[in-house]
Order: sequence, then C-alpha cells, then structure tokens
Amino acid sequence: MGILLLKVTGLSKEFDGLRALDQVSFAAEEGEILGIIGPNGAGKTTLFNLVSGIYPASGGEVAFQGKSILGMKPHQISRLGIGRTFQIVRPFQNLDVETNVLVAYGHRFYPGLWNSIGPFQRPDILREVGMLIEGTGLEPYRKQLAKNLPLGIKKRIEIARALALKPSLLLLDEPSGGLRFEESAQLMDLIRKVSDQGISVLLIEHNMQVVMDLCKRIVVLDHGSKIAEGSPEEIRSNPQVIEAYLGKED
Repeated sequence: MGILLLKVTGLSKEFDGLRALDQVSFAAEEGEILGIIGPNGAGKTTLFNLVSGIYPASGGEVAFQGKSILGMKPHQISRLGIGRTFQIVRPFQNLDVETNVLVAYGHRFYPGLWNSIGPFQRPDILREVGMLIEGTGLEPYRKQLAKNLPLGIKKRIEIARALALKPSLLLLDEPSGGLRFEESAQLMDLIRKVSDQGISVLLIEHNMQVVMDLCKRIVVLDHGSKIAEGSPEEIRSNPQVIEAYLGKED
C-alpha cells in the first residue's frame, strides 16, 4: 500500500430525486494511474465533478492529502493540487497554444482571464511555459491558434493547461475519446510521462485497451454504484463487469 493521496468515502449525488452516484468509495495512491470505467450513464463524470468541486455532494466525503475538500470551490481545489481536463475540449480558440498555457499558469494567482496573462509575460515565466509546451509535445504548434488544430493536439493543450496548475493529482476525462489509434498511443505515452514525474492520474476512459495498458488498478461503476475494483486481469474476468457491459445472458 502506497501513500494515500485521495480518499472517497460513501460519495453520493442526487439530481431531482435521481441518484446519479450512490455510496461510492475508493482511494488513490501517490504515483499511480487509477482507471475509472463503466457503461454510459454509470456516473463517472459526475464523480469527477464532485471531486473537482463543480457539483456539491449529496452525501459522503472526499479527502485530499488527508484534508476534506467537500464544499470547496473548483479554483480552491485546483490550488490544493488537483488538475482537471474535460471530455469536451475547451481551449481558448482564438488564442495560440503558448497563450492558452500562459493563461492557466497565471490562473494559479489571478482569477481573471486577462489578469492571468499580463503579469506573467516575462522571460523567466515564458521559459517555464515553454518547457511545459515542449514536454507535452506541443512545441511545433506553439504559435498556432487553437481553433486551427486537430482534436489530438487540442487534447494535449488541455493536459498542458492542467499541468500548468502544478497538480499532484490529475483527473483526465476520456482523454482518448475521438482519437485515432496512433494519436491514442501518443497520448498514452504522455500520460505515462506525467506519471513518471510523480503526478498521480485518475483516468476515465472508454477505450479498454488504453485502460488495461495504463492502469494497474481499476474501479468500475454501473448505474451510479461501484461494482468492482481490482487489477486489469481481475476486472477483465469479473462476471458483474461483463454483465454491465454486455448484458445478462438469457
């Protein structure tokens, strides 16, 4: 057992009487890539929205580095060290790659968009941003507008912006969604590189090959409840997981 980083206990969320997440518990350790999988509507993104402070929880607890973060606002949680990407990429389309990352860098200190750019256009800060751009494979696109770039590059911008917040835990929501095989393989290499830097990763993913290759431990949700947790081998052969994905045989 490694050092505990994130502990989720009995986490629940209701929307107008509908329970989207029901008493979910799991823990993430420092340095691991933990997979969160499940069929559509299983509650995976709702879970991320609770952990990152977008939604208030209906019940349960979320502790990060031993401290409760329930009730905190998203910017407060990000400053504690939790970065987040979204299933639908949302870069600033009319800004170039460098400025997109610079905004995220400045956002650690200033909540306003333009305030987060101006004070940080200094040579030392731009060098740090440049290292982050190079480390995420974005150097060839540095001065290109985000709106002109393909989806795979936009996904890298999202990850670079999250890393600019200097997180110790990175939440990735469907990072390989919509990508070709080669792009998915390149993204897997980037996620491994992030993990090798000591950043823990919580990964929602529909691509089973990506999950099985990246994660040593996987949590499975179905209809808002956790139905399994274990190694890829254990998850692959779990009857409840097979039933959740393929349906029950008559």
